[in-house]
Amino acid sequence: MADEHEGHENDEIIVPQIMERRYVPASLKSVAWEGFNFVGHEIKIVESTDLYGAFVWPSALVLCYFLEKHGKQLCIEDKNIIEIGSGTGLVAIVACLLGAQVVATDLEELIGNLQYNILRNTKMKSDVVYNHPYLEELLETLDHLCSENSTILWVMRFRKENTLQENAFIQKFQKLFDMEVIFDLPSLSIKLYRARRHNQQK
Repeated sequence: MADEHEGHENDEIIVPQIMERRYVPASLKSVAWEGFNFVGHEIKIVESTDLYGAFVWPSALVLCYFLEKHGKQLCIEDKNIIEIGSGTGLVAIVACLLGAQVVATDLEELIGNLQYNILRNTKMKSDVVYNHPYLEELLETLDHLCSENSTILWVMRFRKENTLQENAFIQKFQKLFDMEVIFDLPSLSIKLYRARRHNQQK
C-alpha cells in the first residue's frame, strides 16, 4: 500500500486536491448551501456561520478525501461507524455513500441541521444523535465503543490556543491506543491519525 503514506509528502500537492472538492453554487436560493464532490456524488450541505459546528471545516474534507481513496482498503462497506462531532454531516454522508452504517453525533443545537443534511444526501441511511464535545468524555466514549477489531480515524486541527489541552488529550489517548499519522498537512494545521487498541495486530 505505497499510496498509504502520501500524507507524508509535500502538502502543497495534496491540499489543493482536497480543497478542490468544494464548490459554491452560481446562484444562491433561499437556503444557502455549499456543494462537494465525493464518491461520484454531488453532496449539498447547508451551513451556518452563526454556529461553530455548522460549517464545513478543512478537517472534514481531509477525512472525506482519505475515506474516498482508501475505503476499499479499509473494507468500509457494511461496517458500523460512529462519527463523534459530525458538524454538518459531510464525513458521515461520505461514509454512508461508501456503504457503511453510520451514527452521526454532535451538540444539541447542531442536530437539526445535521439531520437535514444527512437525510437530504443519504436517503436515511444514517442515524443522528446528540453527544457532548468534551475531551474527557470523548476519550471515555472511544474506550467504551472500540473493541480489539476497531479502527479509529481521527482528524485534528491544531490551534495554538489549545496546545496544552490537545497535548494532554493525546498523551491520555496513547495510553489506550496505538496511533499513526496518515496525513500531515502543515498548511492547514491538520493531521489525520489512524488508531487501534494496544497490542492489536496491524
